[in-house]
Amino acid sequence: MNIFLILFLAILAIAVLLRFRVMIGLAILAAGAVMWILNDRSLATLWSSAVETATLPRTYDLIFALYFVMCLEVQLRKSGTLKGMVEALNRLFSSSRITLAVMPAFLGLLPSLGGARFSAPIVQAASEGMNISPARKASTNYYFRHVFETSSPTVPGMLLACAIAGIHLSDLVLHLIWFAAATFIVGWFVLLAPLKGEDLVKKAVSTGTSRLTDFGNVVLAISPVVLNILLMLIFNMPAGIAMGISVLALIPTFYFLKRPVPIKDIFLEAFDRKLLLNVVMILYFISLLSGTGVLDETLAALKALPLPTPVIFAMLSVLVGLLTGMSQGYIAMAMPICAAIAPGSLTYAGMAMVFGCIGQMLTPVHLCFTISVDYFKADFFQSFKQIFICEAILAVIFSAWTYFTWA
Repeated sequence: MNIFLILFLAILAIAVLLRFRVMIGLAILAAGAVMWILNDRSLATLWSSAVETATLPRTYDLIFALYFVMCLEVQLRKSGTLKGMVEALNRLFSSSRITLAVMPAFLGLLPSLGGARFSAPIVQAASEGMNISPARKASTNYYFRHVFETSSPTVPGMLLACAIAGIHLSDLVLHLIWFAAATFIVGWFVLLAPLKGEDLVKKAVSTGTSRLTDFGNVVLAISPVVLNILLMLIFNMPAGIAMGISVLALIPTFYFLKRPVPIKDIFLEAFDRKLLLNVVMILYFISLLSGTGVLDETLAALKALPLPTPVIFAMLSVLVGLLTGMSQGYIAMAMPICAAIAPGSLTYAGMAMVFGCIGQMLTPVHLCFTISVDYFKADFFQSFKQIFICEAILAVIFSAWTYFTWA
């Protein structure tokens, strides 16, 4: 059967099941079943994909990273730090909309899957008193969380991309830093500018005591993120271990500051069975993509199309991003081709990063999308529509920029 027809039927299965509010992990797993039935039908493939999912260190690193992110959210919320930080930022920026954009973008520097679960409570707290739909909250949290996805040296995908393409990290960051600014601006006008009438202006004159409290709340909230980044960059720790250390470090800190959070509450309230099951099912789906041969056949079919090489490369990057929902996924597939087509080319490397990210942002396979929609109990399709508008604009901007600056 034609590989594009298989992909269409798999995507259709996801869309139909989501319309009936089936759990997103099950919907994606159903798409994997469609691919397996139409392209493989070998029980050995199901088993080998399950074994791969269960034995890859990545699986456990992602699960523990996400779990500890939720533990951290419980700590910050129950200690009053989260609320205090939002109030401090509102006083600093005098606009809730700025807080809604800046905090998820900053926390996007946290290179762990599921970081959207950490920024979601901040978006929720910052939007209190504003008439914002759950769908817009979800899309705002999800979109701004990924502003620096293509230009941050702390994102694992960037490190992997440079290693494969043979490009220095600083060169690729400088090549794409303008795109991060464009991403922020587009998101502001599409998602937050329409909320001008709902903005809450909260700036007030602060006393010396309140300024000190504000500073303490901001430092307490940001320090786990900074510690996490330092542990991963300096000591090369996996995200799950680094985040776990950050959580443990905060326990005595809050007791010392007389803001204790019961240890039982931290570790029990953070356990979200539905979310963790979604993670496992999505990872199994990604293994099925390779095991059934769908991913390899898709790449081969794209290469055979009678189109210019840059167009095919852009399409390939978008499609792999759509299928895997992970930066490591589209980078692992697209960057080796980039290195073969034009070794050391910043133009091709930039295309792989940006178009792969656009595909990644437009798929329910992307775990941060799942987390945001689940957290805000939002309508998937309403959130998707807002994200699609942003990504379509960015695709046009980057395509035009690449065309006129081709080197």
